[in-house]
Amino acid sequence: MDGIIPLKKPKGLTSHDCVKKIRSITGIKKAGHTGTLDPNVEGVLPICLGEATKVIPFLQQLKKVYIAEVTLGTATTTEDADGEVIERKEMLDPPTDAEIEAALQSFIGEIKQTPPMYSAVRVKGKRLYEYARENKSVERPERTVTIYDIKRRKDLEELKDNASFTIEVSCSKGTYIRTLAVDIGKRLGYPAHMSKLIRIETDSFTIDETVTFSELEKAKEEDRLDELILPVGRALRHLPKIQVGHALKKRVLQGQKLRQPKEKLNAPFVIMHQHELLAIYEYDKRERGKIKPVRVFNMHKSEGEKS
Repeated sequence: MDGIIPLKKPKGLTSHDCVKKIRSITGIKKAGHTGTLDPNVEGVLPICLGEATKVIPFLQQLKKVYIAEVTLGTATTTEDADGEVIERKEMLDPPTDAEIEAALQSFIGEIKQTPPMYSAVRVKGKRLYEYARENKSVERPERTVTIYDIKRRKDLEELKDNASFTIEVSCSKGTYIRTLAVDIGKRLGYPAHMSKLIRIETDSFTIDETVTFSELEKAKEEDRLDELILPVGRALRHLPKIQVGHALKKRVLQGQKLRQPKEKLNAPFVIMHQHELLAIYEYDKRERGKIKPVRVFNMHKSEGEKS
């Protein structure tokens, strides 16, 4: 089984927990996910099996899309609903629709973020959450991320002690939506935290094509698990493709260099034989006019056009 399971990750499990469970269901030891989701977050988590684990580095740079609930009026230690409240401000003058819209639009483009203390970012060999649990402060490295688009999905709803609204965010790898929620609150003049989050797209996989653990377990019982596993090539549809004939196919599978195509393509690119995925190649910087393999796939079945 070489392929990808577009898992709908449930709340309460770490991404590593999900990989372990997939290994148990499929019986495949070689498995990995394409990007961590916090335990309290649900949504799209592609799990790569077998030869598909080779494509993980080519997926992690793709955009992510989230639906998040921003709650104004309270800030927490973890910047989400799981933390202890550390600041409150009564909602005497809730922001208007125009103010919220202006605040959201101000975050589109490249922005600077400081990772939350309760995160897995390493500083001096330790995770930030380890420092946080020891009540130790440490300087956190600022990072640059990109917000491609941000829009409201639900208008402001005033509650007893606070108010909340829902946003949809399209962003780059490494973006902390928790931190974005806090920064939006600051822009609006209120302490804030992220109260809900679901990832609806990652690495070109969407929530509509995900499968649950219960669906996978049922498929296993009915001996049709392979129907829920997408081909490796499905994950690489964002890359340019080069078709080769039977003679070149052998050279590709042997990991040989090839003459570069006449047309200029954005690298890396996928080498295909009909519908069969063979390899990922890039331009050879040392040997002009040549392309070289980055990953070669040793699969004995056709990739087909399953999607």
